[in-house]
Amino acid sequence: MAKCRADGGVTRAQSADRTHRSGRRKPIAWRNARFRSSSQEGPRREDPARRTSGSAQPGTILTIYADSSFFVSLYVPNQNFKKAQRLAPRHAEIWLTPLHRPEWGHAVTQHLLQGRISDAQAQAFRDHLERDRRSRFWMEVDFPEMAFERCIQLVRQVGSRVPMGTLDTLHVACALELGAERFFTFDERQAKLARAVGLKVT
Repeated sequence: MAKCRADGGVTRAQSADRTHRSGRRKPIAWRNARFRSSSQEGPRREDPARRTSGSAQPGTILTIYADSSFFVSLYVPNQNFKKAQRLAPRHAEIWLTPLHRPEWGHAVTQHLLQGRISDAQAQAFRDHLERDRRSRFWMEVDFPEMAFERCIQLVRQVGSRVPMGTLDTLHVACALELGAERFFTFDERQAKLARAVGLKVT
């Protein structure tokens, strides 16, 4: 669990509590999973044993927390679609929590209501996400037990100087509770909040 610093900041946990996981992941098959866009297959995931980034030591498996804007962009073509496609295959472990799924579903429905996608496309995106969940393409976990308390803590610590919404703060709280090493978002307000509490934002 992350701890508060004397200056009001936040120190992140060094590693995630694996009891958050909703079930054991497939040990080998997920490494060879391919991210499939609606119209084409994306690049093959690399072997996590070879993954490094920034100051990480060779062989380190990075843990990534991505907010819903990132997940939506992976499945629903938008201005961030290509960037999301480039980022996803390069990282081994990206958390997926119960907070992502309703936000993702709402975003798909909004695209449908606004006439940006068809009923068939919306269903295809939903089916695609479910296939990836079943194949354990993402590191799916339960909602962290102390995330709501951490959310309240963050509001008190940085709410007076950083704009934040409730869902934005919950995503950052989840990332801190899970011990994420990177935070992916295409939402600038979300990014400012994540940086303010010490997360490395991409």
